[in-house]
Amino acid sequence: MNSRGSNVSEATIDPALFRQVLGAYPTGVCAITATTPDGTPAGMVIGSFTSVSLDPPLVGFLPDKKSSSWPLIEAAAHFCVNVLASDQQDVCRQLASKGPEKFAGLDVALSDHGHPVIANAIAQIDCDIHAVIDAGDHWFVLGKVLSLKVSRDDDPMLFYRGKYGGFAG
Repeated sequence: MNSRGSNVSEATIDPALFRQVLGAYPTGVCAITATTPDGTPAGMVIGSFTSVSLDPPLVGFLPDKKSSSWPLIEAAAHFCVNVLASDQQDVCRQLASKGPEKFAGLDVALSDHGHPVIANAIAQIDCDIHAVIDAGDHWFVLGKVLSLKVSRDDDPMLFYRGKYGGFAG
């Protein structure tokens, strides 16, 4: 039986086909940032961010279990979601890179809750980690919203069919 109690067997899904089909669905691009317990900034880029609940205010994202950045953010117990704008592809590439120099030269400030806020990001959402749930090869991280704001009115960065871009209305 599957987790819902039915006897429907699980299908074998080709990972390449899975990526191709899900790649046809555009996602927004966010940078998750935190200040680690030793005071250094940590960050990662994700395309799996969503609102979850209005009462209580919860958001969620799904870091890969192989991520070297997620354990740093998890250790901070708090994080900031920075909604990236379509003109921030250089920032996106830098924060998606491996290694300790992710924040070198980036224009960042600290939020009221001590999280790195990326200059010119469209919006910021400060959160406490509410729960971390096993989700296959990813974690489903629920964040309880502490504060949030829109910083500028511009097009968001989107990820679609393996490419970054903006919204064309």
